[in-house]
Amino acid sequence: MIKKLTKHGNSMALVIERSVLDLLKIDNDTPVEISTDGNVLIIAPVRDESRAAKLREALDKTNRKYGRALKKLAG
Repeated sequence: MIKKLTKHGNSMALVIERSVLDLLKIDNDTPVEISTDGNVLIIAPVRDESRAAKLREALDKTNRKYGRALKKLAG
C-alpha cells in the first residue's frame, strides 16, 4: 500500500484506513510508539500497560504545562 502524507498545520499526517486499524486492534485511545532505524518508519501499538500509563502521564503533564502554547502554534 502506497500512501501520501497530508499537511496538518505545520506537521504532516498519515491517514491509516479503518481496516488496518481494526486488524491491529488500534483505536483513538491506543498509544503508539514511533521509531526508526534511519531508513524505515515503524509505528506500533504500545501493548505494555505500564508503559502506556507513563506515556499518558507524560502527555498530560506536557499538555498542562504547554497546552496553550501548543494550541497557538497549531492554529
